[in-house]
Amino acid sequence: MVYTQRTPWTLIMGVIMVAYAYLVQSGALEGLIKYLGTARHAGEMLTLGYTFGGIAILIGLWQLIAKNAEGHVDYYLSTIGGVTFIMLVAFIVKWGLDPQMAQWGRAAQPTLGFNFASVMNLNYVVMGIIAGIVIVNVFKVPDWAANGVRLSRLGLKTGVILLGALYSFAELQQLGKLSVVLIGIFVLGSVGVVLWWGARRKLPNSMTGVLSAGVGVCGVSAAVAAAPVVQAKSTEIAYTIGTILLFGVICMFVFPIVGKALGMGYITFGAWAGTGILNSAQVAGAALAFQPTGIETLKVAEIFNITRVLFLPIIVIWLAIWYVKREVGAQKVDVGQVLVSKFPLFVLGFILMFLLSSTGIFAPARHYQGAYFDNSEKVMVRKDRSGKEINNFLKAPDLEVLKKDLERIKRDDQKSALQRLIDNKKLMSIEDDDTLRGVVNAKVMSKEGNAVLAKAHRAVRHTAAKIAMFRDLIAWFFTFGLVGLGMQITMASIKQAGGQPLVIGSIVGVIKAVGSLIVVMLLVHETI
Repeated sequence: MVYTQRTPWTLIMGVIMVAYAYLVQSGALEGLIKYLGTARHAGEMLTLGYTFGGIAILIGLWQLIAKNAEGHVDYYLSTIGGVTFIMLVAFIVKWGLDPQMAQWGRAAQPTLGFNFASVMNLNYVVMGIIAGIVIVNVFKVPDWAANGVRLSRLGLKTGVILLGALYSFAELQQLGKLSVVLIGIFVLGSVGVVLWWGARRKLPNSMTGVLSAGVGVCGVSAAVAAAPVVQAKSTEIAYTIGTILLFGVICMFVFPIVGKALGMGYITFGAWAGTGILNSAQVAGAALAFQPTGIETLKVAEIFNITRVLFLPIIVIWLAIWYVKREVGAQKVDVGQVLVSKFPLFVLGFILMFLLSSTGIFAPARHYQGAYFDNSEKVMVRKDRSGKEINNFLKAPDLEVLKKDLERIKRDDQKSALQRLIDNKKLMSIEDDDTLRGVVNAKVMSKEGNAVLAKAHRAVRHTAAKIAMFRDLIAWFFTFGLVGLGMQITMASIKQAGGQPLVIGSIVGVIKAVGSLIVVMLLVHETI
């Protein structure tokens, strides 16, 4: 079969991308960029515009001129049109619609009394997913783009793999223990409730088994992984996927709104999203919607999500044994074979990147959230590109604020760390930095005092160049994946979630979301 379709659109999109990059480089769009406030994105506009545009032009010409033949090369080249299509939509949303929506939100605030764009989280992540949903349901994804759109899941998994480069042993150890406890409770609990309820409602064992995996573990991938061991029919898989998509899409938009209304921080929201949202891709969508300008929330959410994914082999084995016991004539299960065959390979990639990161190849080994501690003289007092001196030591007014707030501190370790900061005009150690982050989170100091502590924290935490590069790459892999995900959410697939599966899946999903929110708010503590 020849997959490549002759179409001028790959070439046309490539020309548009290259032309846009050239207009940015020449300064012709300076007025528009200034109006939208997107000057900080100029570098990636040039890099991505020329790169994707150039590739699309070459492949577009090949598709029109060359004679296509069956084979792997034909298949992979047939995905370029869809990849370019997704990226063009992402460019429009991130560099155009996102800043414009932010301006409209600010402009409407005096009239409405609130910034609707902020309250409704109408940022590039959410609008990219919406754009994908509109395209597939109103206009239909073009046939020549279908293979490339399906490649979007690879973008999400690649983003997860690269996230491994941003973690430190200490950070992963702290979040990992918490994630195992939370995920263990809610994954095992959700699977158990669905199995119990499905039996009470006399659903087929195959339907109950595949639904429990989808709702309890990690959405569509878990349902697909569990389907063979419970001998699920295609219609039962479709019901499960429809339920997951419908509930997950709602959560993807509702979770960030609730999180901001409750004043949740990066860690608390990430823990909640990674535990309470059913599908892995929608976990990433909610995390980026909550914090579109950074990936701290995404990092926490993905730790919980990966912990949940790691439960998949255990759940599949459980379901296999459960199904054998309930079904007459079902084949016995090779537990070892199931464990090996169902282990998610992209998690191995994440672990490999994490181990490489721990050697210090990307940043000093003791980095935290992608940043490392350095309070040496050369970084505290340095010069910018113009030769102007930048002094990051705390100034006299800052020290006066801290001295006034010192009496508010009751814990001896916190008071000692604050006194050392006052005496030295800079944070003296990672331990002092961690201790004073706790002071900020406890909200025992004045607003001005907290601002000074945040300033001192920023002065000694530095992002390595390679880590900054990984952050940009991760953000774009997830943007690509989530826009493509939107293009795969059809109303037909959502309508398939009918009857008892939808009722059981939705109710258990709500219980899981609300229960995990309560536990996170009570037990998970935020750090800055």
